[in-house]
This record gives sequence, structure tokens and C-alpha cells, in this order.
Amino acid sequence: MEHHGQLKPIISMSHVGKTYLSIHKSNEVVRDVSLDVAENEFVVLFGPGQCGKTTLINLIAGLQLPTTGEVYVDGKKVEAPGSDRGVVYQTTALFPFCTVMGNVEFGPKSRGIPKKERRERAQYFINLVGLQGFENSYPNRLSGGMRQRVGIARAYANDPKVMLMDEPFGHLDAQTRYMMEAELEKIWQKEKRTVVFVTNNSEEAVYLADRIIILTNTPTHIKQEVRVDLPRPRQYSDPAFLEIRRQIEEICDDTL
Repeated sequence: MEHHGQLKPIISMSHVGKTYLSIHKSNEVVRDVSLDVAENEFVVLFGPGQCGKTTLINLIAGLQLPTTGEVYVDGKKVEAPGSDRGVVYQTTALFPFCTVMGNVEFGPKSRGIPKKERRERAQYFINLVGLQGFENSYPNRLSGGMRQRVGIARAYANDPKVMLMDEPFGHLDAQTRYMMEAELEKIWQKEKRTVVFVTNNSEEAVYLADRIIILTNTPTHIKQEVRVDLPRPRQYSDPAFLEIRRQIEEICDDTL
């Protein structure tokens, strides 16, 4: 495992493999992945659809356990989900019976944080994602992009060390997606967290990442990593941006 700079990694995956067993066959999805992610680093897992990216997110989240190898977050072996890891999926699993405020303060409430404190905390993140004025709205009254903002605010309000984001903008139309990428980048700059973000969109990867981990087809392993040393916020039309995008697409074409 490579340590980036002198920072202690907050996420450490060591020779991680995942095989699903059924009566008739075994299905190896992840093969020998070793990866360190530094504190406050924004890492993008990039690869073809169905290659095992979601499985890697679930292994870090503790929703699944590796067949081989080990996953550590903040020095502790991952053996179950925990509030130190926030997860945002493509489909926001918001509680339909809760308002925006109710959804965002749900985590702190379930951890027993007093009402005044959790309400202030929830309001801060509702404001941060640009949903002030919608505190009393229910999810069915919100657009897809707004629901995704609630999901991000809810994950942040639980004060996780690590944010795991599995193609959160994958189902949005192009215009909303661009807007949400810019919003997320702004939120991350203001409220730094370690982020592991899954996408199969090369433009999105280059816009958001400090480092792009390019994965192979299943069983997935790390093909290559690409550092994105461009100033933020990035411009999609910048020649340096387009060159990195071309580079990662070329690496992926060799992979498939």
C-alpha cells in the first residue's frame, strides 16, 4: 500500500477480495485491492458499470465483509456499519414520512443529541446544501437534485469522518448533474471530509477528484491511479482538464 505524503491514511484496504458464494457457483467480484486514502482526500473510484465499485463502497461502509484481506477506517478494523462513515447512494433512501428537517436530523436524534443542538446542526447543513426554506417540505415535493442535497446534508449532519458516495448523481439529467457536482465541490471545500466517490463518468471524475483510482472489469482490481493536480473549481473546457479526461478514458479502453 502506498502512503501519500506523510499523512496517516484514514481508510486502509489491504489485499481485499470479495467472492459471493451460492450453491452452484462462486462469483469473484473484487480481487486483491490495496488502497490507502488520506484524511480529507477526495478519491474517485472509476470503472465500467457493474465492475465492483459498489462492493468496494459497501466493504468500507461495513455493509459487507471482505472474503480476504482487511479494511481499516481511522485505525479500526471495519466489521460493521458505523456513524464514522456516511453513505450517499444514487437512490436517496429518504424517509417519506419525514420533512427535510426530520430527515437531516434523524442521525443525530437517534444518537441522543439534544433537540436544540441537533436542530442547529441540521439547519447548518440544510443551509450549506442550499435548501433553506424547504425545511418543512416532504421528499415527494422535491426534485431529484433537491432530494440528493437532502441525502448529502443528512450524511454530513451525522458528523462522519468518511463520506462514501455511490454514483449519487448518476440518475440526474445533465444540467442538474453539473450543478450538483459544483455544489458538492463547494460543500467539500467548506466542510472537509475524506470522500470516496464512485462514478463511471470520466468528466465527473476529473472535476471532483484529487486522485482517480481506475478499476478493471470484474473481478475488479486497481489498474492505475491518476492524480488530478488542477486548481479548483475546475473548468470542463480547460485543455489540462480535457487531457486528463482523455488519459483516463484511454486507460479504461485498454482495460475493457
